[in-house]
Amino acid sequence: VQLQACGGGLVQTGGSLRLSCAASGRTFGRYGWFRQAPGKEREFVATNTWRGGNAYYSDSVKGRFTIFRDNTKNTLHLQMNSLKPEDTAVYYCNAQRTTDWGRNYWGQGTQVTVSS
Repeated sequence: VQLQACGGGLVQTGGSLRLSCAASGRTFGRYGWFRQAPGKEREFVATNTWRGGNAYYSDSVKGRFTIFRDNTKNTLHLQMNSLKPEDTAVYYCNAQRTTDWGRNYWGQGTQVTVSS
């Protein structure tokens, strides 16, 4: 299993970014995004089942971020709109497989910086 994230960058307050994560492997059951700001612990951002239709978001991003998957390319996405300086963090994609639910697979992280 490999997860390769990309799409981070520098954006002004109110701007948008789309994060992508190429997933290789089989029997995925759930995927998600987490983030870690400097000096803070990694926190949950959004998750969805692999088949879709069960998206769940943290209160801090609800209504601004959208999690979805490109079925044809097995690529995970996080569309981030109305970005705020407090969204600045390293973002990690995450996945779990139905064959080993207790194990988390992580991408390498991509930096998102929102300037005020």
